[in-house]
Amino acid sequence: PHGFEGQGPEHSSARLERFLGLCAEDNMRVCFPTTPAQYFHLLRRQMRDAKQIPLVVLTPKSILRHPKSLSRPGELAEGQFEMVLDDPNVEEKAGVERVLLCSGKVYYDLLAEKEKRNESSVAVVRVEQLYPFPEWNLSKIISGYSHFGEIFWVQEEPQNMGAWNFIRRHIEHSISIGRSLRYIGRPESSSPATGTHKAHLKEQAKIMHEAFE
Repeated sequence: PHGFEGQGPEHSSARLERFLGLCAEDNMRVCFPTTPAQYFHLLRRQMRDAKQIPLVVLTPKSILRHPKSLSRPGELAEGQFEMVLDDPNVEEKAGVERVLLCSGKVYYDLLAEKEKRNESSVAVVRVEQLYPFPEWNLSKIISGYSHFGEIFWVQEEPQNMGAWNFIRRHIEHSISIGRSLRYIGRPESSSPATGTHKAHLKEQAKIMHEAFE
């Protein structure tokens, strides 16, 4: 289980950065599925793949009951695990001015904030597989947003934890030359998460504000 829900350090962190620090030479897979269909197809791929390597799956507890984390029966019966998910709510890509990259539970917080603001100039793209990093898949999706000016990696974890330090170089390889990648999330910390729910909500609100302002 991994996801910041205001219940303290040990509840929040599966030490994602430690798993990513072990990743090299395609020795394992680290994934963060955000829908039931994605989780199903991920396990199905693991069973059927000829290359048998360990799979680490991060699974936030709150997504189990989140009203937006749903999949239609057809999505389970057909399709496959998608390593990167584009923003399904963007109608006109030419109007997108900012791209937010994220992984896991924070997507639903960003989605709620986007809906609350009725924001159409921001796209939220999910990286569902952190390693091996899907540079080609991400590059293909980002290339569809030809007019955006800013791209950010958004995470709940402190800056010295989570996926940021591991995948930033991979993301930079996936975006066009001349575009800079910036970080949005909690500042560096010696603790994985705060121990009070009130402080957690304040921190989370600050992340949402930075992501859209």
